[in-house]
Amino acid sequence: MEGKNELMEHLVNAAGRESCGVSCKEDAEIFYDESEGWKLMMGGFMEPWTLGKTVPEAKDKIDEYASMGFGLS
Repeated sequence: MEGKNELMEHLVNAAGRESCGVSCKEDAEIFYDESEGWKLMMGGFMEPWTLGKTVPEAKDKIDEYASMGFGLS
Protein backbone atom coordinates (compact mmCIF):
# COMPACT_ATOMS: atom_id res chain seq x y z
CA MET A 1 0.00 0.00 0.00
CA GLU A 2 1.29 3.40 -0.95
CA GLY A 3 2.32 5.41 2.09
CA LYS A 4 3.39 2.51 4.31
CA ASN A 5 7.14 3.09 3.90
CA GLU A 6 6.66 6.83 4.34
CA LEU A 7 4.77 6.27 7.60
CA MET A 8 7.35 3.79 8.89
CA GLU A 9 10.14 6.28 8.24
CA HIS A 10 8.09 9.00 9.93
CA LEU A 11 7.58 6.72 12.95
CA VAL A 12 11.33 6.20 13.36
CA ASN A 13 12.03 9.92 12.93
CA ALA A 14 9.26 11.01 15.31
CA ALA A 15 10.32 8.64 18.08
CA GLY A 16 14.03 9.18 17.52
CA ARG A 17 16.26 6.46 16.20
CA GLU A 18 17.81 5.74 19.60
CA SER A 19 14.46 5.61 21.42
CA CYS A 20 12.70 3.63 18.76
CA GLY A 21 15.41 1.20 17.70
CA VAL A 22 14.32 -2.40 17.41
CA SER A 23 10.76 -1.65 18.54
CA CYS A 24 10.09 0.34 15.38
CA LYS A 25 12.16 -1.53 12.84
CA GLU A 26 11.34 -5.11 13.83
CA ASP A 27 8.27 -5.03 16.06
CA ALA A 28 6.21 -2.28 14.43
CA GLU A 29 3.70 -2.93 11.72
CA ILE A 30 1.82 -0.22 9.86
CA PHE A 31 -1.09 -1.35 7.74
CA TYR A 32 -4.21 0.00 6.10
CA ASP A 33 -7.61 -1.25 7.22
CA GLU A 34 -10.34 -0.56 4.64
CA SER A 35 -12.91 0.45 7.25
CA GLU A 36 -10.74 2.36 9.76
CA GLY A 37 -7.70 3.57 7.82
CA TRP A 38 -4.04 3.41 8.83
CA LYS A 39 -3.16 1.45 11.95
CA LEU A 40 0.00 0.91 13.99
CA MET A 41 0.75 -2.32 15.82
CA MET A 42 3.83 -2.42 18.00
CA GLY A 43 5.24 -5.27 20.05
CA GLY A 44 3.78 -5.42 23.53
CA PHE A 45 0.49 -3.69 22.68
CA MET A 46 -2.70 -5.73 22.71
CA GLU A 47 -4.43 -4.05 19.77
CA PRO A 48 -3.37 -1.77 16.92
CA TRP A 49 -3.77 1.98 17.30
CA THR A 50 -5.83 3.82 14.71
CA LEU A 51 -3.78 6.52 13.01
CA GLY A 52 -6.20 8.08 10.51
CA LYS A 53 -7.64 7.69 7.04
CA THR A 54 -4.92 9.64 5.20
CA VAL A 55 -1.12 9.67 5.37
CA PRO A 56 -1.04 13.26 6.77
CA GLU A 57 -3.57 12.31 9.49
CA ALA A 58 -1.49 9.24 10.32
CA LYS A 59 1.69 11.32 10.57
CA ASP A 60 -0.01 13.73 12.96
CA LYS A 61 -1.20 10.86 15.15
CA ILE A 62 2.28 9.28 15.15
CA ASP A 63 3.68 12.64 16.29
CA GLU A 64 1.09 12.74 19.07
CA TYR A 65 1.92 9.22 20.24
CA ALA A 66 5.66 9.90 20.03
CA SER A 67 5.34 13.05 22.14
CA MET A 68 3.84 10.82 24.87
CA GLY A 69 6.71 8.35 24.50
CA PHE A 70 4.34 5.48 23.65
CA GLY A 71 6.21 3.25 26.03
CA LEU A 72 9.49 3.37 24.13
CA SER A 73 11.60 5.96 25.83
